[in-house]
Amino acid sequence: MDIPTRLCKTLLISSVVLYLAFISLSNRYPNCPPSHFLTPTFLEISSPSSSLSPTSNTTRQSTSNPAYPPTVLSHLAFGIVGSEDAWHHRRAYIESWWRPNATHGLLFLDQPPSENLLPWSRESPPYRISRDLRTFLNKSDVTPQRIANGIAEVFRQVDHANLRWLVMGDDDSIFFLDNLVEILQRYDHTKYYYIGARSEFVLSNFLFSFSQGFGGAGFILSYPLAKDLVRDMDNCLMRYSHVVAADQTTMSCIADMGVNLTPLEGFHQIDLRGDISGLLSSHPKVPLLSLHHFDMVEPIFPTMDRSQSTRHLMMAANADQSRMLQQTVCHDRRRNWSFSISWGYSAHIYERIMPRSFLQYPIETFQAWLPAPGPPFYMFNTRLPSTDPCEAPHVFFLDTVKRKADDILTVYRRAWPRGMPTCFFAGNHSADYIHKIRVTSPAKKRLEIHRSECCDIVGVVGNKADVKFRECMDKEIMA
Repeated sequence: MDIPTRLCKTLLISSVVLYLAFISLSNRYPNCPPSHFLTPTFLEISSPSSSLSPTSNTTRQSTSNPAYPPTVLSHLAFGIVGSEDAWHHRRAYIESWWRPNATHGLLFLDQPPSENLLPWSRESPPYRISRDLRTFLNKSDVTPQRIANGIAEVFRQVDHANLRWLVMGDDDSIFFLDNLVEILQRYDHTKYYYIGARSEFVLSNFLFSFSQGFGGAGFILSYPLAKDLVRDMDNCLMRYSHVVAADQTTMSCIADMGVNLTPLEGFHQIDLRGDISGLLSSHPKVPLLSLHHFDMVEPIFPTMDRSQSTRHLMMAANADQSRMLQQTVCHDRRRNWSFSISWGYSAHIYERIMPRSFLQYPIETFQAWLPAPGPPFYMFNTRLPSTDPCEAPHVFFLDTVKRKADDILTVYRRAWPRGMPTCFFAGNHSADYIHKIRVTSPAKKRLEIHRSECCDIVGVVGNKADVKFRECMDKEIMA
């Protein structure tokens, strides 16, 4: 082999190796400045990054039909597909958000409820028994087709008088109703819409489809699409009887009608394992619409079980869904502390001035849903947990919520001692003695979230820190 040929081969191999290394590192350390770069000079010129997408809440684009009044909760019907066996412990998830006499829809079980579920709770959706498709499809395992057929079952049995949108979910799907209604007011229910979200786990999308809405996160069908889909449902179930994934079956039926997924951030399949507090503490700047797979992750509040955690989170949601999990960052420059607050869930104190461009990325407290050959694992960037006291946060979780006439007070209590020395870089100001963070936010619902709110450190007295939310000023930099 001559010298030019060997040189070209060496350069090609080197390029491939460097590319793979870049992909691996960029997923874990996005825009993460080294410690020696986080100086006051660097921080003054840093600015938070932002992204706009045609379907995100940040654009405030609306395709709603002005000929109709705005969408309200009574225009939505929910179809929840579950199993009798799981309902014994999952009913707490659904009852945490279901509003009796206000929410419309049905729960479809695979078999009649056992005696210990009767009489049926008024706090739960009314139930029906799913159609047995085994004879029709001539197969024993009809789970994927049963879930797809749930669309037809709920559509045929709910009142169509005011129906605009059909929302499908699992028996462990947690929906945030006010945010759903607010988002759907921006879409024309007379058009064909299939709205949902992809999985957070790259491999899930690769194995099934990047074009499907994952059903545990929930997906939404406009009335015309649901009507035509139901009309062809039996043919479609036969056409895709070989498919082994429920959401892929649904997507295939819808795609054959010429409709593609409208992806929308805010739905969360939660194809993750372990502690998802890192994700929930740095939520994308869009309305929170759903959470799923609570059986598969640790309780989101460390001192509670899963059922208690769900109700505790909804306590904040009932006070103000528009701010749920919205991340707000502010700084105490006297002590060189950074506060990152995920409204209604958690608060972090960093013993260093950290820009929002860094804090916006979730700490990777969780693990991948399935074993994967290598990174990237997630559909978003992360930052790894740190043992550096200048980069590891003091962690607080929601304790109480109190709504007043003009404002809402949320209190976050320390989860555990951090167990690290003080960050000497910041001037040796330890936050170990802070046990409680009190956050005051306006009682008025936030409809415009093209930009996150700002906050001020009102005071640090004793073991408490007081923070107040406000709208950001022009040219204000959170760095």
